[in-house]
Amino acid sequence: MVVTADPSPRCGRIERVNGPVVHVSGLDAVRFELVEVGPARLPGEVITVDRDHAVVQVYEYTGGIAVGDSAWATGHPLTVQLGPGLLGGIYDGLLRPLIDAAVFLPARTLSRPKVSTHDVTMLAQLGATVAPGEPIASIRHPAGFDHLVLVPPGLRGHVDSAVASGRYDTTTVLARVDGTPVRLTSEWPVRQPRPYRERITERAPFLTGQRVLDALEPVARGSSATVIGGFGEGKTMLLEQLAKWGDADIIIYVGCGERGNELADLIQELSQLTDPQTGRRLLERTIILANTSNMPVMAREASIYTAVTVAEYFRDMGLHAVIIADSTSRWAEARRELASRTGAMPAEQGYPADLPSSLAAFYQRAGRVTTVGDREGTVTIVTSVSPPGGDATEPVSAHTQRFVQAVWALDRDLAYARHYPAVTWRTSFSRDSDAIARWHAASGDPAWATRRSRLLALLTEATRLNDVADLVGLAALPIEERLVLLTARLVREVVLQQNALSPNDASCRRQKQTALAQAVLDVHDTAVTLGQAGVPASLIEAFDFGPLIRAKDTTAPDDADGVVRIARELLADLKRLAP
Repeated sequence: MVVTADPSPRCGRIERVNGPVVHVSGLDAVRFELVEVGPARLPGEVITVDRDHAVVQVYEYTGGIAVGDSAWATGHPLTVQLGPGLLGGIYDGLLRPLIDAAVFLPARTLSRPKVSTHDVTMLAQLGATVAPGEPIASIRHPAGFDHLVLVPPGLRGHVDSAVASGRYDTTTVLARVDGTPVRLTSEWPVRQPRPYRERITERAPFLTGQRVLDALEPVARGSSATVIGGFGEGKTMLLEQLAKWGDADIIIYVGCGERGNELADLIQELSQLTDPQTGRRLLERTIILANTSNMPVMAREASIYTAVTVAEYFRDMGLHAVIIADSTSRWAEARRELASRTGAMPAEQGYPADLPSSLAAFYQRAGRVTTVGDREGTVTIVTSVSPPGGDATEPVSAHTQRFVQAVWALDRDLAYARHYPAVTWRTSFSRDSDAIARWHAASGDPAWATRRSRLLALLTEATRLNDVADLVGLAALPIEERLVLLTARLVREVVLQQNALSPNDASCRRQKQTALAQAVLDVHDTAVTLGQAGVPASLIEAFDFGPLIRAKDTTAPDDADGVVRIARELLADLKRLAP
C-alpha cells in the first residue's frame, strides 16, 4: 500500500500500534495535546514527546489502524463542552453522549454533543462592563436552581452585543464581550483546574443520610472520602445511597471500569427514583459518566478528570457538586496498563511511579471555594477502592488513604452478617471530625463531639471484651463490662445498621440520628446506674429493647420526636427493674 504523506507540519505518520498506545513520527505536538489518529480520526492524547516522535494514548478501540496512517495534532488539549444540556445525560469518559447506554454491548458514542434548546433570561446589559465569573444569562432548571451562563475565566470588558431573553439552542451566541462571543456552552481542558478566588477553611458536613457516616466518620462539603472494601462487601450499594440521599445540588456518578449490568441497574433506579429534594426524578440533576469494563480502557483514565471538570463548572455557579467514582482502582489499573505499554519504569506492583502524585492532584481538586464571581461553591469527591483480596495495604488503597479526609472501610464479617452499611469502626477514620464538631456546636448541638466519642469508645471497648468473653465466658465478666457489650450491640443495631429498602430507614435526618444515638447512651447510663444499685446483669440483658431497635423503622426519617418518645417510655420501663 502506498501512503501519501500529508504536507502539513501538524500531521505525522503512525509507526507502531500497541493496543491503545500509538507511536507517531514527524508530529509537531506537545504533551497533553489532543491528537486525531487514523482514517476514523480517533481521539487521543500525547503522553510523551521525544523530538519529532510522540506517543499517543487513544481513547477508542484501535483495531483497523495501520502503520503508515496519518495522525493530526489539533493544537489544543483534551477539552469537554460544558453547558445546560448536561444534566440528566449519560456520557462516556470524554463527555460524549452515549447511544443506547443501558445496554453497554459496547455502548456507542455520538462524536458531537447533542444540541438542546432552553428558555434563557438575559442578565447582561448592553454596554455594561463585566468581569470573569459574572453571569451573562440564567436558565431555570426544574431541580430548583438557576443554571448560570458566566463570563469565561480571563475575559473582561464591555458587552458589545446581547440577545433578548427567549428560547435558544446551545450553539447560540448570547453576547459578545469586547468582540469575544459568549455562548450557552463553553469548553474547558479536563486536566486544568478551573480558577477560583480563594479556598474557604470553615467546614460544614456533607450529610449523607447514613448514620454510621454522619455520626461517626463524617466528611465535610468540599472534602474527599473513599470507601475501601473487597468484592461483595457493599461498596457500590453504599455509593448509590450517597447519590440518592446526599445533600448535594449536582451529582456526577462515574462508573469507572465497573460491570455494565451494575451501571445499567443504577441508571434505571435513578430514572425511577423520586428526588427527595425536588419531588421529580433524581436523574434530572445527575450526570452519569459510563466507562464500563467492556469500553476503551484509556477513556477510563480520562473519566475522573472529566468528572471533576464538570463538577468545577457547576461549582462556579455557586452550587454543591459531588463526584461519586466507582472505582479508582480500575482507573489506576488503566494507568498501569498504559505505563507497561510505554515502557515506563514500574514501581509497587507494576503501578507507575507517579501514581501517588496523580491521586493527590485529583483529590486536591475537591474544595469549598469562593469563585471568581464571588459565589461560594463546593466540589466533594467520594470514591471507592477495590483492593485485590481485600488487602488495604496495596498501593492504590495505601496512597488514597494518605490524601483523602475520610476513609470508610468495609468489613467482610459485617457484610456477611447482613449488617448494612458494613462500615467498620475499627479502621475507618475522619480527619474532618474536629471541624464538623465545631459546626455542630455552632448549629445548636454542642454535645455532638462528646456523643461521637462515647459511641466510638463503647464500640472499641466491646471489641476488646468480645475476645475476653470468648475465652472466659460472658458470665465471668464484671457487670460493667457486660453492660458495655450490651450497649455496643444496641449501638450497632440502633445507630449504625440501616435498611436500604425501608422508606423510613434508607435515609436518616440529622435530628433523628441525634435522637437515636442519645437514646442508646441514655440506656447505657441507666443500665450502669441499675447495676450499681444491685440489679443483676442477666436481668438487664433480658430486658426487651425491641421498641428502641425498631424505632428507626417505625418513625419517619425526620421524626426525632417519635424516637424521643419511644426512648422515654423504654427508659421508664427499664428503671422499674430497680429494687
